[in-house]
Amino acid sequence: MPKYYDYKVCGYYLYYTAHCIIEAMHVHASDGKLTEAGAAKFFVKSNGDTTIESKGILSEREIRIIREFIKGNYKEMYLKWKEKSDEDFFEK
Repeated sequence: MPKYYDYKVCGYYLYYTAHCIIEAMHVHASDGKLTEAGAAKFFVKSNGDTTIESKGILSEREIRIIREFIKGNYKEMYLKWKEKSDEDFFEK
């Protein structure tokens, strides 16, 4: 599973999976196991804002911190996303 970064943000890795690159750009946040069970899923818009599909086990504080991190780094994250996916930002 490709990670956006090798370090954790707020205690969670930010990544995507090979089987979900057919969707719009998004970010999973999960522990060291990198499983979708308990993971949060953030769809990323072209301005860096996010829409949360599932919050998993994350607290509201953790979600806020991760959203802020994504907002500040979404352009760099998008370049990593585009290495594997033909899909673009989430625009709903």
